[in-house]
Amino acid sequence: MLNSKIKNSNEIIIFKQYLSTKSLRVLFQLIILFLIIIYSINNEIISNKFYEKYKIKELEIRNNLKLGSPVQNEFHIDDIVSIFFDKKEDNNFYNIEAIIYNQNQFITSESVEIELSKSNFNLVFSNGERIILNDTEKSKTIFNKFTYILESKKYEKLLLDKDHFNTFELITHPENEFRNHGHHKIFNYFFLVLVGLVSLKIIFFYENKKNNYSKFSFIFVLILLVQILNSYLVYLLDNFHFFKLLYFYSINFIFLNSTYFLINKILKWFCHTI
Repeated sequence: MLNSKIKNSNEIIIFKQYLSTKSLRVLFQLIILFLIIIYSINNEIISNKFYEKYKIKELEIRNNLKLGSPVQNEFHIDDIVSIFFDKKEDNNFYNIEAIIYNQNQFITSESVEIELSKSNFNLVFSNGERIILNDTEKSKTIFNKFTYILESKKYEKLLLDKDHFNTFELITHPENEFRNHGHHKIFNYFFLVLVGLVSLKIIFFYENKKNNYSKFSFIFVLILLVQILNSYLVYLLDNFHFFKLLYFYSINFIFLNSTYFLINKILKWFCHTI
């Protein structure tokens, strides 16, 4: 439907009036090449970078929610620790007084930093004094650095999934599922060429003198079936060892080429019946 509307726009009509069929074909090929280049740059570079930044920010927010947020110069981490401070910059708090409830510890220090260890959050106090008043210990200690581990607070790490990698990194990845996703992305480039060829042929080379939405819907269904088949073949690659890459590419390209030639026949038939 969109192709049909585009091809009847004034700009397309002007192109058809002033350009020969050969010139239209050259223009048509350049447009496809331009679209593939834009798609490749976005797919291989831009989207990966933005996705990584998004995931890092998402993890940062989720991890911060686990600890909570400071309110009016007070920072309470459940019933584990309370920190009272004068100033905050990022993950650093200055001129602080803190209470560690389960150990009856009272701490004053110049600063405390929230630090990430292997899997936990740490509170790193600097230049201060620690008083312990519990059943097993009563003491007062002056320290340069004291680290308290929040053992009950596990932070989430950034796990690299398939969307972090470009196509080359995927097909050389040690995990089979990642490699298969890389081959799926390779096929998508050829699928884009099919969609581009069909769309631009409809726009530039076929006249629309009456409503052909039902006919062009059939072409859309054919293209959709190619993508559905590809998704099913990726599923076979992921789950069945007998299904090899040779089968994946052979079946995909047989259907891709068959679909293109079938659509060409359909378009020629449309042209004669319009």
